Amino acid sequence: MHESITTGTLTVNCVQIRAVISEGTKTLVDLAQSREYLKGVEDSVAEPLPLQECNLAALCDMAKELPLMDDLELEECAQALVAEDGGLCHVDLFSRVTENRSDQAAVVRLMGEEYVIPAHTSFLLSDFTRTRPLVNYGKKFDLIVMDPPWENKSVKRSRRYSALPSSQLKRLPVPLLASDNCLVVTWVTNRASHLRFVRDELYPHWGVEVVAEWFWVKVTSSGHFVFPLDSVHKKPYEVLVLGRYRSSSHPSISFSKIPEIPVEGARLIVSVPSALHSQKPLLSEVLRPYVGAEAKCLELFARNLHPGWTSWGNEVLKFQHSSYFTVTPVQESAEVFKNEDKKDEDKCQSSD
Repeated sequence: MHESITTGTLTVNCVQIRAVISEGTKTLVDLAQSREYLKGVEDSVAEPLPLQECNLAALCDMAKELPLMDDLELEECAQALVAEDGGLCHVDLFSRVTENRSDQAAVVRLMGEEYVIPAHTSFLLSDFTRTRPLVNYGKKFDLIVMDPPWENKSVKRSRRYSALPSSQLKRLPVPLLASDNCLVVTWVTNRASHLRFVRDELYPHWGVEVVAEWFWVKVTSSGHFVFPLDSVHKKPYEVLVLGRYRSSSHPSISFSKIPEIPVEGARLIVSVPSALHSQKPLLSEVLRPYVGAEAKCLELFARNLHPGWTSWGNEVLKFQHSSYFTVTPVQESAEVFKNEDKKDEDKCQSSD
């Protein structure tokens, strides 16, 4: 694949994209099948998982009616989800960042529903009008990933979520959240106007320099594209636009403790998509070489939580609802492992 950079924009010929995706996907699928990662013999249409009715966005709208707290009123910008004695704290989900500081996931009842909160995770439930608590949180992030609710005809028809005009994304306080050389990653639909907006308007507005464009290719369990590669309406891939935040005060000087590692200009990520609508693969392992193992990570427009990450969005707990999980109590889980160890011991003794 030949790449050319002009005025900070990565320009790639469409024919080259198809060739790279076709050849690269075949190589990766063959490798995955040889290692038995893809075991599907034939493609079947899986029943979509039932969606738990989500009222989080509506709650965020209701929270707008509450008076905004002055920064001085918020003595602490973060709050613990679970108290030291193991009890659930009284939490304000809309005005403070909530943290699960425990080494274990917690099943908690919030707003009348049960949610599974991973260990060492933090989150803020709010929309654009309430991002200040995230800024006041005081963390500078080395990796910021976002999957904006782009406007398109499919979203309007399905009404699965509320779309957002592209221009509104400029309101996100990315420069206040990003560390020097922070890697900013944005999921973009295949609509050309959205790609141009991110490259030519959004990233420059934030002071982010485009450094790479990657592709997430979606395949079935038997390794075929989920849609024809030459489909006019739906493509079997989505684009990730990667950029580095450059501080406007010192654009040529880096104060980051993490040395900047060059990002590969083009890369394919091939996987079977989740049964949950629009859920993207977790990028932690893929991006770790470019941000470091100790990087502080933030997801914007999140709809689920990840251990070690901070997440923000007006549906940030949507896929943490307990209905999406099989919850095993810690004691029962320990018993399962103990029984498995006992079986292994018995096998070893019988073989002797």
